Amino acid sequence: MILSDRKIKELLRKKELIIEPIDSNQIQPSSVDLRLGNDFLIYPEEIEILDVKNPDLGNQLKKVVADEEGFVIQPKHFILATTREYIKLPDYLTAFVEGRSSLGRLGLFIENAGWVDAGFEGNITLEFYNANSRPLRIYPGMRICQLVFAQMEQPAENPYRGKYQGQRGTTASRIYLDKD
Repeated sequence: MILSDRKIKELLRKKELIIEPIDSNQIQPSSVDLRLGNDFLIYPEEIEILDVKNPDLGNQLKKVVADEEGFVIQPKHFILATTREYIKLPDYLTAFVEGRSSLGRLGLFIENAGWVDAGFEGNITLEFYNANSRPLRIYPGMRICQLVFAQMEQPAENPYRGKYQGQRGTTASRIYLDKD
């Protein structure tokens, strides 16, 4: 069941769902708009191969902190960004991350693997790809994506407590920690 604005407000009031900071105008009829944070991670061109087993890969990324002048994503470039909001989902709620249509119409693809597991807590790292042939300037604090919440039929037996739990700011891949 997708949560309505009424249910989202109720869960926020009860502190069962945490989204901080949040303004009431971010709550839409069936979602919550999240805003863009200030820090970005860029894969430098000097990195020839992204090796999924390299635990130092995240340290090779270039961190850029944007100010009120914004951040420019070059055509056909991939970057990592973060939401300004820190979220905490209860063990019975999951969320879908959706890019904003208005940004998609400019060629910005926004993802985060599309899914936030029940029990997750942290800022959401977003993956951006500028599919346009023109540079695109985005600004910290702008509405960048939406969270759509779905209530599960019962709390998760094994809620998320994984390698990204509690992440703050833009977080590089930690795939090297996978056991499989």
